[in-house]
Amino acid sequence: MISLWLPVAVWMAAIYYGAGMAAVPSTVASISDTVQHMFAYVVLAVLTLRALAGGRRDGIIPRTLLLALVIATLHGMSVEWEQMYIPTRMAEWRDVGNDVIGASLGLAAAWAWSKIRG
Repeated sequence: MISLWLPVAVWMAAIYYGAGMAAVPSTVASISDTVQHMFAYVVLAVLTLRALAGGRRDGIIPRTLLLALVIATLHGMSVEWEQMYIPTRMAEWRDVGNDVIGASLGLAAAWAWSKIRG
């Protein structure tokens, strides 16, 4: 159980840490904000799906896919809420949209992979 959920918790914490920084490091700032959000939430959604599915391909069912998307979306919303209180950062609904798109892409890829690998 811990081996499934620990990566999710660590990745969520890493996203919070990065979002809470007053200034974005120049190496990260050179990457499009849209790409950053999508990448972070592709990874989060897939890790969450893995945990919800119990690490099994046959656990990738509509219920676990939807729950992983809801968890990723709520996390993205909470990150934007956090940024409302950081003077040098800005909370944007567009970022939540990019999070949802990234999570959806990651989950679609995981679902397709589970079907291909059957």
